[in-house]
This record gives sequence, C-alpha cells and structure tokens, in this order.
Amino acid sequence: MRTERITTAAHPLFPAAMSLYKESFPFHEQREPASQHTIMQHKEYHFLAVFDDADAFVGLILCWETEEFIYVEHFCIGSTLRNQGFGSRALQLLLETGKTVILEIDPPVDDISRRRKGFYERCGFAANPYPHIHPPYHQDHSGHALVVMSAPNPITEEAYKRFSAYLQETVMGN
Repeated sequence: MRTERITTAAHPLFPAAMSLYKESFPFHEQREPASQHTIMQHKEYHFLAVFDDADAFVGLILCWETEEFIYVEHFCIGSTLRNQGFGSRALQLLLETGKTVILEIDPPVDDISRRRKGFYERCGFAANPYPHIHPPYHQDHSGHALVVMSAPNPITEEAYKRFSAYLQETVMGN
C-alpha cells in the first residue's frame, strides 16, 4: 500500500479523487471547490490518493500535518472496496509517523455510526471526552457536533485546545 500526494487539480487522478470525495461525504461535510483548490498548495495539507499493493486507486486521506499531530479532515475508501482491510492499512501508514493522529466522527447514535466508531477503535483510536463542534464548510450551514478520536492515545485537554484552535484558524481559515 502506498499514497501519492496530489497538489493540483491538473493531476490526472484529481477528477476520480474528487468523484470519490463527493460520493463519500454529504454536502455539508464537503469543502467548496475553490477552497479545495486553494488549500492543496498549503504546505501542511496533504491530499493523498491511496493505492493498494497492485497500484490501484482505492481511497483518499485528506489531512493536515503539523509538528505535533496529523489531523485527518476526510478519509474514505471506495464503496465497493470496503471491508477488505484497505482502511485499516491506510490509517496504519499515518500511525507509523509516530505522531498523534486525530480525526472526527459522527456521534455513535445509529448502526452505521456505531460501526464506524468500532472500526476506528479496532485501528487503535480512542474517543476523547471534549465537546466538539466542527465549523461549517458553507456559509448557509451551521457547525455540527462530532466526536474527536485520536491514536495511539487519547489527547489531553490542552492538546485538544491546540487542535481546536488549529482547526478554526488554519484548516477552516482557508
């Protein structure tokens, strides 16, 4: 398994990557296209295409890497390729950096969201107890409550505050 960083919409895989992105996330969780194009040039933003061992495109990891942590803003595996180990192997690539990996999930209130939480827990992530509202991606929407998960360990309240400030100022400031 490997990843390839895409830094421009001119990359030949970008259309397929954006198609997967749009089918994987509801509109209110998607960046505006202009914002996506702008942040691809940000040095801390990594738009990563994920490939299997046969070099076939299987998913995306859209993340921000700081000295302290990696924040996974969006992560998806193609719908027909799920439950084949690609997701856990892709996350393992991030965990191998030795940095804390942070991501957000919907609160586990139904079967799908509970299964998603279980998947991340099996990958070594732990839910953090801090109330968290993800800022809106669109001006006509409001933020939404999410659960912050981290690996390999839960984060301290101070680390959560640094992450939250980074999310507000850098990730959503673009």
